[in-house]
Amino acid sequence: MENVDVIVVGGGAAGCFAAIQAASEFPNASIKILERGKQPLSKVKISGGGRCNVTNVLSEPSELSKNYPRGERFLKKAFYTFSSNHMVSWLENKKVPLKLYEDGCYFPLSNDSQTIIDLFLHELKRKKVNLLCNSRVDSITKENENWIVKTENKIYRAKSVIVTTGGQPKISGFDLLGDIDLKIVPPVPSLFTFNMPDEEIKVLMGIVKEKALVKIVGEKWSGDGPLLITHWGMSGPAVLKTSAFGARVLSEKAYESSVSINWTGQIDFEEVSQHINELKKSNKLVSNLPLYEIKQRLWDFLLLRAEIPSHFRGSDLTNKHCNKLKETLVNDIYQMKGKTTFKEEFVSAGGIDLSEIDVKTMQAKRFPGLYFAGEVLDIDGITGGFNFQAAWTTGFIAGTNCLK
Repeated sequence: MENVDVIVVGGGAAGCFAAIQAASEFPNASIKILERGKQPLSKVKISGGGRCNVTNVLSEPSELSKNYPRGERFLKKAFYTFSSNHMVSWLENKKVPLKLYEDGCYFPLSNDSQTIIDLFLHELKRKKVNLLCNSRVDSITKENENWIVKTENKIYRAKSVIVTTGGQPKISGFDLLGDIDLKIVPPVPSLFTFNMPDEEIKVLMGIVKEKALVKIVGEKWSGDGPLLITHWGMSGPAVLKTSAFGARVLSEKAYESSVSINWTGQIDFEEVSQHINELKKSNKLVSNLPLYEIKQRLWDFLLLRAEIPSHFRGSDLTNKHCNKLKETLVNDIYQMKGKTTFKEEFVSAGGIDLSEIDVKTMQAKRFPGLYFAGEVLDIDGITGGFNFQAAWTTGFIAGTNCLK
């Protein structure tokens, strides 16, 4: 049995960052990361198409926390300790320049996730943190004042353990905590696209509407932003946001639901009516007068859904046509039947119940010396660097408190 001060279970974003912070706070401590895979930081490697959206420009805690369907109140408190502006400063102090895009997302200037990986590995090596890959943890148990961490080939005795095993597709992913009486919220997928096998709009695959609003019919939340039409249905940030906030409801519905699309973005019925009335004054073909920056092929498709003949001019539109077009633009209904998740970048709703965790330290309230960080907690964010920021924040807090 090997004695260690801190064991970090999981070599992903939260785990590596927590270990770096622990080594900074407690420079004389012995720290090991146990990673079950062949390589650490595998999700960082593939995130953002291999570019790594490290965080978001939002940093004020109350605004930043609104982007988390699960964990908003918890993270609002945590962000006062370490927010996105702290992460930006940390990276820039480590000589990693960042680029801020119009959508508020920060990427490394290199546009290469390997830049972040190389930095983390360099910091771990510099701080003498021992990173062990192919080291799957089978169990974590308490023994007097210490924690016993068992792998297939070795047993460790640690003063503190930080669990950063990430989101899990099934409740069985938490089996290593089976001997610890923690409340766990069963996981369900978050951030998925909508399958629409019976909808003709799929013929427009590849078309993007830059500003759209997506809602699940009968529910209160919505997702805005770009919408991508795919060969299986709909994707893009607007859909992914909607799926995140509706993760549990859509799971209960077995991923079958009516979906409402506002192709104008945030424009309401009254204003759309005014714009359509302007169309009626024109002698040009309605097909040549697309509104709201709707691309031509999509505009033609929507006119067909509104039952407006292709030869109609603006002056030909009747009140019935106008009402139908207005409804199509603002409340266009499609049927979702199934989902598609991003297997490599899987995000789940669920994990360690936040009522079990002290937000000031990330320590389990009933189990001193046991800490959690990252997606293993019942925390998940929408796209835009928010999931990584939650990992940095919770990892930072766990790392700086794990031996206090």
